Amino acid sequence: MTPKIFTIESPERLKQLPPYLFAEVDRRKRELIAQGKDVVDLGVGDPDLPTPDFIIEALLEGVKNPANHRYALDAGMPEFRKSIQQWFQTRFGYTADLNTEILPLLGSKEGIAHLPLALINPGDVALIPDPGYPVYRSGTLFAGGVPYVMPLLEANGFLPDLGAIPDDVLKKARIMFINYPNNPTSAVATKEFYQEVVDFARKNDIMIISDAAYSEVVYDGYTAPSILQIPGAKEVAVELHSLSKTFNMTGWRVGFAIGNPDIIKLLAKVKSNCDSGIFGAVQWAAKRALDDGHDWCKKNLLIYQTRRDLFVSGMKNMGWSIEAPKATFYCWIPVPPGSTSAELCLRFLTDLNIVVTPGNGFGPNGEGYFRVSLTYPDHRIEEALKRIASTHKHPHK
Repeated sequence: MTPKIFTIESPERLKQLPPYLFAEVDRRKRELIAQGKDVVDLGVGDPDLPTPDFIIEALLEGVKNPANHRYALDAGMPEFRKSIQQWFQTRFGYTADLNTEILPLLGSKEGIAHLPLALINPGDVALIPDPGYPVYRSGTLFAGGVPYVMPLLEANGFLPDLGAIPDDVLKKARIMFINYPNNPTSAVATKEFYQEVVDFARKNDIMIISDAAYSEVVYDGYTAPSILQIPGAKEVAVELHSLSKTFNMTGWRVGFAIGNPDIIKLLAKVKSNCDSGIFGAVQWAAKRALDDGHDWCKKNLLIYQTRRDLFVSGMKNMGWSIEAPKATFYCWIPVPPGSTSAELCLRFLTDLNIVVTPGNGFGPNGEGYFRVSLTYPDHRIEEALKRIASTHKHPHK
């Protein structure tokens, strides 16, 4: 008797997803490296600089404590939540309730992915910025929600036009994602914009998910605001922060959600059924980062600012249309006429062995741009500029 051959098919929710952008970029990069190519990778925003020693020392202390070898508390250590509370109060002037308004996360990406499960029913609409972080869409689809794209256009400072959202969409909308400082455009938002968002959310009974992962990666004296600084924001909003970019801790997977206690409670319920909290030693290290990391952060930012200035000046000298970002470690660059985002990035890859990210990988409204990450040493940025200059001189002339 011939044994039955089982076929495992992808469920519909996975069929709706495009290939995860950064995984695809990494795959192409590894192919070139395997061929012996010297690849300059300006693609993924993953800090090359090490996590500072004082944070590593705190981790080692925590690892030696047997109490941290057991399951962590779902709500996070009280000591860590206290440090989050104090850091946020010092930074933004908002004092969150220690027990109801703060929830540690396994990185802000995890919170972004889980919040739609916590907040929407199948068929509900999620308002999603485009171009934007791909997890806004995928998290919505996993929850059975319907993504509605809010175009981020250069003419509008890469801010969504809330007045352009149709009434029939608003009736079904339950959540809105916003992200400033913005990935991928590096745009920044003002308190006036956040006031508009809060007023809009309260009028239309929409919950706001503010992704502030890059709030501390800022330059030239700019200080990024929080939506929770706006009166009434706590009634409708939760904000997500991450230690990944601020303290070069992407692999550590630690961040937090802060804001509306009802949203926090629902997110905590999802998390308690999906994970068992953050490793205790990582929480102690994250606590040390928030408590003692202010001066270190300023020095770290000077390195990124130097890289930004090096890259922007080099590209401008070649005739590229590029502006120095006020925040994030990304440059969002218009593609020269006569080429699509994918075509330009493919030429960079095949002709120059340089990895950059096509704008349309962040959504249809990213077409016409490409993103460069500055999480690489000066000499590699200089090498990239040298290669670009060899074949891409004065693209707009």
